Amino acid sequence: MTAIVGISAFYHDSAAALVVDGEIVAAAQEERFTRRKHDPAFPQQALAYLLGQAPGEVDAVAYYESPWLKRQRVRRSLLGTAPGGAEAFRLALRGGIARPDHTERRIRVGLRTAGLSGDLPVLWSRHHLSHAASAYYPSPFERAAVLTVDGVGEWATTGIFLGEGARVTALAEQVFPHSLGLLYSAVTHFCGFKVDSGEYKLMGLAAYGDPGSPQTRALRELIRERLVDVREDGSFVLDMRYFTFHRGGTIIDVRRWERLFGMARRRPESWGAQRYANLALAVQQVTEEVMVRLARHARELTGADALCLAGGVALNCVANSRVLHEAGFDRVWVQPAAGDAGGAVGAALAAHHLALGSPRPTAPLPDGMKAAHLGPDIPDGAVADLVRRYGAHCTSYDDFDKLAEEVAGELAEGKVVGWVQGRMEFGPRALGNRSILADPRNATAKSWLNAKIKAREDFRPFAPSLLAEEADAYLEPPVPSRYMLLTARVRPGDDGSPIPAATHVDGTARHHTVEAADNPRFWGLIDAFRTRTGCAALVNTSFNVRGEPVVATADDAYRCFLRTGMDLLVIGDHLFRQADQSAELAHNSLPLD
Repeated sequence: MTAIVGISAFYHDSAAALVVDGEIVAAAQEERFTRRKHDPAFPQQALAYLLGQAPGEVDAVAYYESPWLKRQRVRRSLLGTAPGGAEAFRLALRGGIARPDHTERRIRVGLRTAGLSGDLPVLWSRHHLSHAASAYYPSPFERAAVLTVDGVGEWATTGIFLGEGARVTALAEQVFPHSLGLLYSAVTHFCGFKVDSGEYKLMGLAAYGDPGSPQTRALRELIRERLVDVREDGSFVLDMRYFTFHRGGTIIDVRRWERLFGMARRRPESWGAQRYANLALAVQQVTEEVMVRLARHARELTGADALCLAGGVALNCVANSRVLHEAGFDRVWVQPAAGDAGGAVGAALAAHHLALGSPRPTAPLPDGMKAAHLGPDIPDGAVADLVRRYGAHCTSYDDFDKLAEEVAGELAEGKVVGWVQGRMEFGPRALGNRSILADPRNATAKSWLNAKIKAREDFRPFAPSLLAEEADAYLEPPVPSRYMLLTARVRPGDDGSPIPAATHVDGTARHHTVEAADNPRFWGLIDAFRTRTGCAALVNTSFNVRGEPVVATADDAYRCFLRTGMDLLVIGDHLFRQADQSAELAHNSLPLD
């Protein structure tokens, strides 16, 4: 038996993963334990969770990138700019671009704190290799092209690989500073959102853009002609006069951008005007174009009929769908933790298969990500602890079918339900184990959820989770999407969308197809809702409020439940009603630690 711990840390979304004999046993993001969103710290608590899942001793640790190459890139980029390059490099050192030996020391201190030997072998992967390994090895493919696209790793910003058997081989790359991810982040910043967390908001805002507007067309042409030169194979060159990230600045030259687009940078938290939605749509269209061209080039280089995707840009479900339908591949699989957190999984898998030379299972290959249910479970006694600590009131059920019928009835009456079951998801998507649920037939539910529950912008869409066998009744085409990383057009009924609360303004949905084998309880709840209402879908959004990570524990869930307008909370077989809880607790809001 060989057990390898993979680690990603010290930038954003730190995480740890445990791989035993090539099987992903557990994985978790540090933010879920510390309650600090996008926590970059060494994943100390995530590691402690992993060690509780390990069947024996840990043999090695794999880190998701090379600190030597990363420091080299930062040093050359900053010291090569003038004026102020040396000072920018010193600031970068203070901001976390540490000496490689310091990074190793931090890792070994973390290992010792967790009770592991500080002398364990530490294997160093490459950033985009970790992404590629995270996408290929858990996929159901024996042979596949692999495309990785993000902001930047060490030097690479885009990678094309061939996955075949137990090997992952690099074929082509795009290098810093020319980065599709950083271009998208730059527009994210200009539109008033936070870089490294607001890109999904920009994608949501893009649907409000007018594709037929002369302004949208003009903005798209400005991006294509002035910001980025896109080639036929998907490679591209940024005009660095408009950017400052390579000089240690924020990310863009705001004044130059304002002159280029004829508009001021949108103030954070302000809605702004239609022009920002049109700009979001313009850069979204350019991103999709580049992704399709890159994927086609990957097919040309590999001759493969299957494609695996990873890297932060692979969380752009609209672009993924364009790739699926236009790049010429028969099948596409996207790593559900496509961002840096997933690098922990990839580092461990790369170490197992590439460094140690271990074989990969032969077909038929299972879903190695196990429906992304890789995080901690709710332990026995957690609900009893809530009752004891807070005086919480709940009803317990011995029969899950009866619980599902009760909750389905409440959902059908317009209630909002917090739903906590089994192991926490790994990655940014809630897939039915840490979810907030509502009736998708209620057109007003979207605004209510955004304003009263999630406390977020009203333009943000919600996703439908629907029974996989009923997808054809709601979607065209009915593309399977187990990880909520694809979109499809919602099939309209006589009165418009049959699921208006989960249909975006452009008539599409970022859907989640639920299979009974993946998540029998969530499937059972949706089936009970179908029996009662005839609708085989639910609105599904992550169980958190704006600015906080998804809940991990029963305690997290109960506190979040009390602080919001949720009507019910289900933890395992236990049903809590907001009306039955202490008014004093609800008034005090129990802030999360």
